[in-house]
Amino acid sequence: MPIILANTAIVTQINVFTVPPGGQDAMIAFLAETAKVAREEPGWISASLHRCLDGTRVVNYAQTENMDAARRVIDRLNARGLIAENKKYGVASPGLYEVVFTLER
Repeated sequence: MPIILANTAIVTQINVFTVPPGGQDAMIAFLAETAKVAREEPGWISASLHRCLDGTRVVNYAQTENMDAARRVIDRLNARGLIAENKKYGVASPGLYEVVFTLER
């Protein structure tokens, strides 16, 4: 389950994938399988996939306990060729983030 708390060591990778027309389902299926590989890495917390309502993008919101775990996950996915393979399904725009503010009702 995602953890959205400010000022923790948790690292959130937000990756926006731009997909070709009709490409959302293939990207989502690929990312779901990729998440199953990532979750085997110690320090991995969660992955959440989001489908853009206009059909042009998929967002992967993934979390690890800290930066070291994030690097290990990325290394694991690179070693398996999964980061390169996602290019078959769309164009990635990744970034690593930390939560600095939240507001709830």
